[in-house]
Amino acid sequence: MKTYSAKASEIRRERHVIDAKDRVLGRLATEVARLLMGKHKPMFSRNLDVGDYVVVINAEKVRVTGNKAEQKTYYRHSGYPAGLKSITYEKLMQTKPTRVVEQAVKGMLPHTKLGASMMKKLKVYVGEPAPTEKEKQS
Repeated sequence: MKTYSAKASEIRRERHVIDAKDRVLGRLATEVARLLMGKHKPMFSRNLDVGDYVVVINAEKVRVTGNKAEQKTYYRHSGYPAGLKSITYEKLMQTKPTRVVEQAVKGMLPHTKLGASMMKKLKVYVGEPAPTEKEKQS
């Protein structure tokens, strides 16, 4: 029996819309990462991007458990000496709630060029997004 290997011409992408309202951040991120990688498909292949497009709505209504709302901290570095910046979960949710979901999903994807191409298929919105012209026609 031969091992099946997916070909780029065989990849069919679907579009999934996920409502983040009252969902726990980590559980939401694992579901989104699974869809982006294509692990839900029988033709899953680690070396190809076979995943689907994912749209997450109501990102500002995602929740965390325990004391993470007060204690969770996000870090980034500018690359310069003493360039470490930090921001708490509460403050980030007030300023850029989409970044919270994006960071959680990004940490669950491969940290390679393949993971970067998977992240391009993720769109996160605050509230309900207005339908595009393409969606209005169909």
